[in-house]
Amino acid sequence: MIDRHPTWEGLKLKRRHFNALALAGITAGLCAQAHAQAAGAQAKAPTSNSQGPAILIVGDSLSAEYGLQRGRGWVALLQQKLAAERLPSRVINASISGDTTAGGRSRLPSLLRQHQPAVVVIELGGNDALRGLPLDMTRDNLSTMARVSREAGARVLIVGMEMPPNYGARYAQEFRQIFSTVAKAEQAALVPFFLAGVADGPEPLRLFQTDRIHPNEDAQPIMLANVWPALRPLIPR
Repeated sequence: MIDRHPTWEGLKLKRRHFNALALAGITAGLCAQAHAQAAGAQAKAPTSNSQGPAILIVGDSLSAEYGLQRGRGWVALLQQKLAAERLPSRVINASISGDTTAGGRSRLPSLLRQHQPAVVVIELGGNDALRGLPLDMTRDNLSTMARVSREAGARVLIVGMEMPPNYGARYAQEFRQIFSTVAKAEQAALVPFFLAGVADGPEPLRLFQTDRIHPNEDAQPIMLANVWPALRPLIPR
């Protein structure tokens, strides 16, 4: 039984040994928004004056600025970094809170036609595990998204997530392996763990919102720093 309302006080998370309740709470929050938001939500691309190749982000609440002031999430920070690096790319944030790989897969073809991105960042999968969806289904959805993106001429980045050990060591390992397996098979770049330095830091409360589930504004630069080394080589100049 997963505790859906973990208490963070006093927890000290270690990189190799996640506190089960901590990450369960994070990932539970991704799923909790599904009924309230995902059904009627429309992906909103941030306004950008940038011209040039598009970077399409297809993700869940971790990329949709859930609970944050607009323009403060890691995706918005990415647009700022591109400007600072003088990389003339525009960022399209097509993330929806509560989304699954199946939802992303169904939305992706129209997004590719509309935006014709040079790079597609796929940040999905956590909600699949929380809903108990078969791992093979998650793997197939991610593989299809990566393949369809490549066939449309885009480079692909897979953003990995992890499950807490109370899901079972075997399950957690198999889930973690999905992302690297898909990335290798589909010739995609990989971020092994999106919340490295956030969910496994020494002071987790400092980097989460008052719901103790979603990363706060201070966590967003860390999340971007996790993505940037894998994303930067994919961006055309």
